[in-house]
Amino acid sequence: MKLRFFFLSTSLLLVAQSKPVSIRPADLQPKNIAVEEVSFKGRTATRLTDKATGDLPDGQRIAILRDIEFQDGIIEFDLAGDRVPGASEASRGFTGFAFRVSPDGTSYNAFYLRPYNGRSKDQVQRNHSAQYISIPEFGWRKLREAFPKMYEAYVDLVPGEWTKVKIEVRGNTAKLYVHGADQPTLVINDLKSGNAKGGLALWIDPSSLSHFANLRISK
Repeated sequence: MKLRFFFLSTSLLLVAQSKPVSIRPADLQPKNIAVEEVSFKGRTATRLTDKATGDLPDGQRIAILRDIEFQDGIIEFDLAGDRVPGASEASRGFTGFAFRVSPDGTSYNAFYLRPYNGRSKDQVQRNHSAQYISIPEFGWRKLREAFPKMYEAYVDLVPGEWTKVKIEVRGNTAKLYVHGADQPTLVINDLKSGNAKGGLALWIDPSSLSHFANLRISK
């Protein structure tokens, strides 16, 4: 009975440590994106829209949360990834979240989704639905070429629809969970940014227009 009470108490403590974090525009430092608070599919959400020039490298469109320092813990949020109207089909609605972000936003780890790949008729595209990157050294292209299949995976996705995401970070390991699944979509055992701790940031890539809501963090 005491053992059962211990596990129950531990579970309640973990729940209590999870707290909501505001991602309203005033709480963000946007870089190369437009940020606005909107109502989207019945929820109050933060919309990120790419406003960068076409020659800006991948990984430079983020909105850093102010006054947040993160090392290990659990990050939970909802996202709806899409592309800006008129964007080419090469834009896959790249939407995700960066962690252990350096103060200037130039170095971080991140997981992101490609919603237009989730139900593609091309199996190769489907296999690239979820992605890990580490900026600036390890973008998606370098990881794909050097380590095929190791840093990306398939997950069912629909563009513009709310998707539940959880990121668990412990030491040099990070796991990505999608749709409330018990098992991770991606497991990374060698986080590459080298940052022991840092900030957190909402993340998009070229030609994306994406929504975020319900951010919660537990350390």
